[in-house]
Order: sequence, then structure tokens, then C-alpha cells
Amino acid sequence: MSADYAAQRTTMVESQVRTADVTDLALQDAMRRVAREAVLPAAKRYLAYADIEIEYAPGRWLLRPRDVAKLLQAVRPRAGERALAIAAPYAAAVLEAVGLIVERLDGADLTSPAGAFDVIICEGAVARAPAAWTRALAPGGRLGVVERDGPVGRAMLYLRSGQGAGALAMFDSTPPLLAGFAAEAGFAF
Repeated sequence: MSADYAAQRTTMVESQVRTADVTDLALQDAMRRVAREAVLPAAKRYLAYADIEIEYAPGRWLLRPRDVAKLLQAVRPRAGERALAIAAPYAAAVLEAVGLIVERLDGADLTSPAGAFDVIICEGAVARAPAAWTRALAPGGRLGVVERDGPVGRAMLYLRSGQGAGALAMFDSTPPLLAGFAAEAGFAF
């Protein structure tokens, strides 16, 4: 671990995360420890702590540090819970550092998770969260995702109850769409 990266992590938390009203101390501490650069290709590691989205694989993006921190705080992760990280390698590592049991879904098919999860997080934008994602939430489960069908997206929090799932819009975010998750074109006047 480079001391330079450690200093950049601290600066990221102090200037991008805490200033965005992310007050969860366990989350802040995890973000100070987790090496964001480790989930990036070597040629992009220098961008790890910049206030930008970073493509870590073709069509797959890490959210800006502020946005991933706000999304993680919204899903209220608690040690011992079961989590699913969909195209979210950095968020997965942060959740593990907080004490969650994390399963990663980063293959060709991101729409068919198996199991019941307390927390689901996705770091790329989708036009709309697939129904399979909300169905994969355990009762009381929370899904954090950015929905985007225009120039600006909205971070959404889905909550699962016995009657189904409800959604709450939280903040604006503009990450690129995940490959294969663009809105379907339709006829409009």
C-alpha cells in the first residue's frame, strides 16, 4: 500500500465524503481503509480518488466517491448482514470492511441474482432497477441504485416489506449507464 494512496484516501473522505453529509462513522472508517485503486486497472489507478466516475472494465463504472458513500449510507449496512454487490467492486470491499457478508455479481448477466439479501448495491446507472433485484431483497432489505434515463439520474433507495418494494428518490447523480441497461427506445410525440 502506497503512503501516497493512503493520504489520498484520507483526503477523499475528508473533502468528498464527510462534506456530503455522510455521517456514518463505520462507513467513513471503512472508506479510509479500503484501497479503491486495487479495483482499477493499473493504467487508471492514479484516478482512484478523483471526484469522477471511473471505468474499471468495459461498460462498468465506479461511482464518484461522494455518490457511492451516500448510496452506502442510505442502505444502512450493518455487520453480519448479507449483501449483493452488482457491478460494484469498490462498494463490495467497503461493505466487507463494515462487516457484511458480500456476494459479488459482475458477470455477463446482472439481472438474475439468486438468494435473499439484506443489502443490494449497484455502482453503475440503470434506466430502471430490474424487478429481479427488488425480488432478491429479504424482508426489510434495501437496494441502492442510480436510475437514469436522461442527462441526470436519481439515486434511489428501494425498501422491501411484506407487501412488496417501495422506492425513495434521494439525490442527483450522473454515472454512465451500465452496458446493457439503457432505456428501451419507444415512440413519443
